[in-house]
Amino acid sequence: MLEQILNIDRMEQAVALFGTFDENIRLIQNEYMVSVVCRGSELKVTGEPENVSKAVKVIESLLSLLNKGEALSDQNVRYCMSLVNEGNEHRIEQLAGDCICITSKGRPVKPKTLGQKSYCTAIKNNTVVVGVGPAGTGKTYLAVAMAVAAFRAREINRIILTRPAVEAGEKLGFLPGDLQSKVDPYLRPLYDALFDMLGAETYQKYVERGNIEVAPLAYMRGRTLDDSFIILDEAQNTTPEQMKMFLTRLGFNSKMVITGDITQIDLPGGVRSGLKDAVRVLKGIEGIETVFFTAKDVVRNRLVQDIINAYENAANKRQK
Repeated sequence: MLEQILNIDRMEQAVALFGTFDENIRLIQNEYMVSVVCRGSELKVTGEPENVSKAVKVIESLLSLLNKGEALSDQNVRYCMSLVNEGNEHRIEQLAGDCICITSKGRPVKPKTLGQKSYCTAIKNNTVVVGVGPAGTGKTYLAVAMAVAAFRAREINRIILTRPAVEAGEKLGFLPGDLQSKVDPYLRPLYDALFDMLGAETYQKYVERGNIEVAPLAYMRGRTLDDSFIILDEAQNTTPEQMKMFLTRLGFNSKMVITGDITQIDLPGGVRSGLKDAVRVLKGIEGIETVFFTAKDVVRNRLVQDIINAYENAANKRQK
């Protein structure tokens, strides 16, 4: 058994490190089978030497994040542990990223994983970015945050959000109401992200002025989109022809972000996905970058990550 002592500068650091009902420290204790006890300004970690070493690295990394003003949660504690287990603890400091924008409720939006950080950097540095990855990795939410930040900085004049109107495996039949009412259910995730960033009243004001447009992909044909930040969501449900049509809408001083999950394609059997095609066709073009997310970038409920891993394992077994 090995015992290692860490010094904590301020009591509020210890409180934040332990978390509500000591949930953060319990996660570390359960992962590495160690005992962590706080006595005054000292933190004592006891257990098997290798496990103590890893637990100490996680705790030091979390303290470093706290020193940089980051809040700790179940998600980033687990993420720090996964990086330490891979021997990538030196990269944890990169998580203390700059704030992308502030939501209508005053909450800062920041990348929470290295994959998200790469995605935001790619959007800053490229004209077209393709974000491919599983559900819950923040592809759409971060893209909307980057769009709102660019709009507030007056780098662009319009935010245009679009997605193909494809049903997720079930036929909904005819929907009541006018055309807008019929397409609204398909665009709801985009509305949710915008409401969170801007608030409902501000969102409505910008829609009436024409600064924000949320529309089905079919509405994009024949247009040239200048001075705009354009986001195509659920791009795995486009056909190659639709994807080409969308990409060729790009005008001057505009950015495009294309997001999708190639494991959740709802197209009829035999129809190729435009997202898969675009990743292959656009490879190597300057100004276009593809970012791939993994299950480790999931920032929803912990079970979402477990569900994605379970489906990936099952798919791998079938292939074998």
